Amino acid sequence: MKTRLIAGTAVLALAASGALAQDLKFPVGEGAFNWDSYKAFDEAYNLDGQTITLFGPWRGEDQVLVESMLAYFEAASGVTVNYSSSEGYEQQLIIDAEAGSPPDVAVLPQPGLIAQLAAKGLVLPLAPETSQWLTDNYGAGASWAALGTYPGADGTAALYAFPYKADVKSLVWYSPENFEDAGYAIPATMEELKALTEKIVADGGTPWCIGLGSGGATGWPATDWVEDLLLRTQSPDVYDKWTSHQIPFNDPAIVAAIDEFGWFAKTDANVAGGAAAVASTDFRDSPKGLFSSPPQCYMHRQASFIPSFFPEGTKLGTDADFFYFPAYAGKDLGSPVLGAGTLAFVMKESEAARAFMEWLKTPIAHEVWMAQTGFVTPHTGVNRDLYGSEALKKQGEILANATTFRFDGSDLMPGAVGAGTFWTAMVDFVSGKSAQEVADTVEASWPK
Repeated sequence: MKTRLIAGTAVLALAASGALAQDLKFPVGEGAFNWDSYKAFDEAYNLDGQTITLFGPWRGEDQVLVESMLAYFEAASGVTVNYSSSEGYEQQLIIDAEAGSPPDVAVLPQPGLIAQLAAKGLVLPLAPETSQWLTDNYGAGASWAALGTYPGADGTAALYAFPYKADVKSLVWYSPENFEDAGYAIPATMEELKALTEKIVADGGTPWCIGLGSGGATGWPATDWVEDLLLRTQSPDVYDKWTSHQIPFNDPAIVAAIDEFGWFAKTDANVAGGAAAVASTDFRDSPKGLFSSPPQCYMHRQASFIPSFFPEGTKLGTDADFFYFPAYAGKDLGSPVLGAGTLAFVMKESEAARAFMEWLKTPIAHEVWMAQTGFVTPHTGVNRDLYGSEALKKQGEILANATTFRFDGSDLMPGAVGAGTFWTAMVDFVSGKSAQEVADTVEASWPK
């Protein structure tokens, strides 16, 4: 049986999964959730007894969180969802798909890999209206629709993947107390951020902590800087042509973006330890300078995950906070956001699989996870007051207000470049080579 809403009151019955509806994380009909979207879905679908397999990247605590969302889909639709994951889930999915035993629905954080599967005819196109739905209902919606659109086996482009759960990279972390003590204001434009950088130096402080060290992956933090700065100095189509190699890696626009990173990272006075320390400082240690007394630095540009490496006991919003890595006021490029995210796609045709893709459009499918932890969404129809923390709410607002969203560029490039020569080139750059030299080296390494 399904959960029915009568006059706004939830009548709780056994969900198709066999769990009692009172096991749902948040009682249906209570709180500021968009229960109307749940009710409408519940009334539209009656798929009792049907089952889908869902294969995705979430394990451990994240699996508990996604399953708390799936419980509502099960209760509303009558479909049983068998979710699974594995350590090498990308490789496992490819093996299963090519062996003819894919899951009904899969979720991956690699749009390039999904595009490869679609080109082989292993992914099914989504409903044609979904592309327009994303454009209308997601912040920077056209960007998200494009992210899931690829050529199929016949070469015709279609929307194959639906973005669900995002990550934000365009963030600058700081200590509110340090800013207040020094009288510094949050910069609203790149011009103001550069002026603040220079003012901190003039005041005798160090503006930035930057570390590229990451073992065998050393260099990757700089690739995020370059990608963010490219989105702030060039139109989005230049970014797209760069990541797809329609323009060479050593195009003047890319060289200029690398030099823009050098403005921050290759000036001794701008970075803790001087420019020579950038390559050798571990990225996990680099933000700790924000919290020393006196501060070793005032700002640290890094993605939303970095608080995991803050000193124990650091309170977000009090001891540490962040602001949007701003765009140039003088370049009229809107409010671009660099990030990542997961995309869901259908691999086996079924009524239940199609229903699940429609479920992901509902605000409630986002709000259940939002209200807990570790989830942000560009969905503009959700109640952002439900976010489990102020930090997540601010990130959600950045996504919802974005004019352009672009996926991490190095993840879109061939592995030998995006997770190879691009990384090492950035180490060479901060170690003294010119932007032109390192861009030429990466271009020469691009698979022919």
